[in-house]
Amino acid sequence: MNKKLKSSVKRMIKFLLVLILFLACAGILTNLIVVLSERKKIVSEEAAAERNAQCILILGAGVWNGNTPSPMLADRLDEGLRLYELGAAPKILVSGDHGQENYDEVNVMRKYLMDRGVPEEDIFMDHAGFSTYESMYRAKAVFGVERMIVVTQRYHMYRALYIADQKGIEVCGVPADPRKYRGALIRNLREMAGRSKDTLTCIFNVKPTYLGETIDITGDGRVTCD
Repeated sequence: MNKKLKSSVKRMIKFLLVLILFLACAGILTNLIVVLSERKKIVSEEAAAERNAQCILILGAGVWNGNTPSPMLADRLDEGLRLYELGAAPKILVSGDHGQENYDEVNVMRKYLMDRGVPEEDIFMDHAGFSTYESMYRAKAVFGVERMIVVTQRYHMYRALYIADQKGIEVCGVPADPRKYRGALIRNLREMAGRSKDTLTCIFNVKPTYLGETIDITGDGRVTCD
């Protein structure tokens, strides 16, 4: 390898190292911003019940065999149900992935709640909540939500609350963490990347995959049935 080529390789390596360091620092900074700015908005069930929220937003987390909520999703649904029964909000908005005929998170979530006594008119379905960002964006843009309670696991809550804040929603969160889940390390690493990504997504106000006609969250949830 001649001297000129060696010099070029060294410069490229230095550039890559500086780029990696920059990205790592940026990632740490955005994670700190998201977590520190939202941690006080994570509250108890009793505190959430005093917020005069329009709805409880339950975020999707996967279904098994096409009709069974995953353990994480079941815990979110159970927490959302408790909040509803406490009178924390008159409506529940379930948001998840229904982008394919053979995969439908939101109808599984709706059935789970109805089987436990929630009237169908009080359950709204967001069929195009393909990501945390899209769920929050559509809660405001499609359903007209101004005040809401978010239910998800704590590790995921900070990002959800941050996005809601950026979309102008008055929000608080109640975590659903009654047990430990497998794969926590991988989920936390993915979530750190997700916080950095969605910080940029909020800055550029990226439009969701779908918008569509507006739906009044104070109305009858049966209008969202497919």
